[in-house]
Amino acid sequence: MVNPKIKDNEMDQLCRAILLLESEEECYQFFEDVCTISEIKAMSQRLQVARMLQEGKTYQQIESETGASTATISRVKRYLNYGAGGYQTVLSRLEMQEKK
Repeated sequence: MVNPKIKDNEMDQLCRAILLLESEEECYQFFEDVCTISEIKAMSQRLQVARMLQEGKTYQQIESETGASTATISRVKRYLNYGAGGYQTVLSRLEMQEKK
């Protein structure tokens, strides 16, 4: 279920735009134009934190390997466990892709 606080026409357009990207290169180009470098790095760090949490890594291991704060790790863990399921969807698809 989509959070009604973020659901609007502009967000719908952003989601459709992301789904139209056809390669990693196009993703890099799009995100570089849309986000700051810090925002891009933060999103990629959160995904890595989620992956490591699913692997059973400790906060100390995650903090050491990623540089993420314990607050970020806690936030990611909360959304990984109680969020909308986006992390699980992406992580399971990445895992399937890596197995190929």
